[in-house]
Amino acid sequence: MCHHEVGANGWNAVPVDAGAIFVDKPIINEPKPISIEEIEFPAGDPIVDKTVQYAKSVLDPETFNHSMRVYYFGMAITTQQFPEQAKVLSPVTWALTCLLHDLGTAPENLTATRMSFDLYGGIKALRVLQDFGATTDQAEAVAEAIIRHQDMGVDGTITFLGQLIQLATLYDNTGAHPRVEGFERMIHSETRAWVNRLHPRLGWCGFFAVTIRKEERVKPWCHSTHIVDFDKQIEANTLIREWE
Repeated sequence: MCHHEVGANGWNAVPVDAGAIFVDKPIINEPKPISIEEIEFPAGDPIVDKTVQYAKSVLDPETFNHSMRVYYFGMAITTQQFPEQAKVLSPVTWALTCLLHDLGTAPENLTATRMSFDLYGGIKALRVLQDFGATTDQAEAVAEAIIRHQDMGVDGTITFLGQLIQLATLYDNTGAHPRVEGFERMIHSETRAWVNRLHPRLGWCGFFAVTIRKEERVKPWCHSTHIVDFDKQIEANTLIREWE
């Protein structure tokens, strides 16, 4: 594993406990508004293009739009809260992670296996990206992040890519973080507004809460149960309610 790949694919080890990263404050740097021109989606990359087309074909529209919002929210978080990582993190690797992080919830996947959606989705994403021509390191980094994107806790470490997908997905799903008080302040309200206008929510919170309930009903052992009352937390998201 070369040094460039470590940073580009987000392998740097960080605390799994986001509270240990932000300590006693919800942010490291005060966020400023970011325009769409400042956050470029790497649509010109051939692997990203294939993955976008694939994601659109298998994911529900609600899930695809959520994945795109997660990309922009994560880029805003990285740029403003983790500028050193932002200098080296590959937007392509981040885009692939976002596009496929909920692959396991696709209608053709959720009940196709007894595995938890995040675990199965990570394995499937690994195979898809290998087929699309991603490097082994990039595909494995994405798979690891997807597999651990619901693996929230207080002990141990996680890759930076894995922590970032946790932060960005929670921001869009619940607008709150159990270990980061004032989590809603991490992204400027103007940035939050244009991201939600760019990729409409389509009633995402209600839709995803139903998906979580379905998985927990058919797979009572699933990893989603690790986040207690996750469906209720999603439905209680007041931060983004005006765009629902």
